[in-house]
Formats: sequence, structure tokens, C-alpha cells
Amino acid sequence: MDITLTASDGHSFAAYVNGPEDAAAGVVVLPEIFGINPYIRSMVDRYAAQGYRAISPSLFDRQTTPEQGLQLGYSPEDIQRGLGYKRAIHDEIARLDIEAAAAALSGQHVKLLTGYCWGGYLSWRMACLSDTFTAAVCWHGGGIAKHCHDTARIPVQMHFGGSDGSIPLSDVEQIRAAQPKVDIHVYPGAGHSFGRDATPTYHPESAALAWDRTLAFFRQHGQQA
Repeated sequence: MDITLTASDGHSFAAYVNGPEDAAAGVVVLPEIFGINPYIRSMVDRYAAQGYRAISPSLFDRQTTPEQGLQLGYSPEDIQRGLGYKRAIHDEIARLDIEAAAAALSGQHVKLLTGYCWGGYLSWRMACLSDTFTAAVCWHGGGIAKHCHDTARIPVQMHFGGSDGSIPLSDVEQIRAAQPKVDIHVYPGAGHSFGRDATPTYHPESAALAWDRTLAFFRQHGQQA
């Protein structure tokens, strides 16, 4: 279901939500640079099928107003458009919309966080900046290495492709060295966006294992909250 949310600074933006309203735990799903497109919506639906109340905020609405709920494809033009929007949105601004999405999970006492690519990066940033969430899982988050010495306030799990041309293994090792308590997994043969089943980047074996690990991590830390 598409809904409209309002951040603490008065900005209105779109979000996609699914799952039982009386779920014990909720998941905020942060998108790639392609907005809340069919792939991200499918991930919200997957969490909903697991019994979570899940929501994904349209973080680009601050750049595309009055257009809301931007959904991009994967063409070179879409990539450049998404990258341009991403560069214009600072982490602290994105945080306002992420916090508003979490607040929309009003019936859930446990709030979890995950994201993909840019959303994976933002999941790490929120794990270090926000007190809202119980645990976070970052999928192929580019740019995390630049903030690898920040201190996470919650348990964090990370997933990286071993053949990711956008995130070198040297970055992953830098993160691992700086964050020995973070649960980091590398998938040999998997590239960037290896979990995105609608595109050639999909690496099914790695995606399935990362999904299972994500669910186990959320079950472990959601029950401890």
C-alpha cells in the first residue's frame, strides 16, 4: 500500500508499506538509487510474508517534489539520474525521512533496519546515528568504508559481493579491521546488487544465503529487544 508520511521538518513524501499491522516487529527497507521501484517493493513484500510490518520511504521526494514515489529502472540514464539525486541528499536529511518511516511503524515495539546499495550505506549511518532501531543489516553498502570508524549503537550485519566492482575487497577488509564486532559476510563470485533478482546482477546462491542470514540476525536481535 502506498502512503504519505511527514518528516519532522514538515516534508511530505511517499512510502510503500505491507505486512500485518499487529506484527511484533517492523522493518524499514532503504532503497537503492532507483527509488521505491518494483524490486524494493518486492523486498518489502518478502518481509511482510515473514510476519513483519515493513515500509520503504521514498528518499528522493525531496528532489522530485511534487512528484512522489519515484521509481527508476536500470538504464544508463536512470543510473545517472539516481546518482544525481543521491549526491544532493545529505545523510542527516535522509535521516529525517528514515525516522519518519520508523515512526509510521507505530504498532511495532521492535524496529529493524535494512537497505541495499545506497540504502545499505544509510543503514550503517543510521546504526551509528539513531537510537530508533534494534538491529541493522546492510547489503552491498557502497561508501561504508569512509565511515568505518564510527561507532554503531546496535548490532549490525553486512553482506558484500566478492566480485563487486563498486566496492573493492580492500574496503571490506578495512571495515572488518575497524569493526570486529560487525557480522560481515563476503560471497565469492557475487557482484554488486547480487540480491536483485530482476536483473543480470542476480547471484541466486549468494542471495538466498544472505537472505537466510538476514532473517536469522533479525530474529536473534528482535527477540532480545
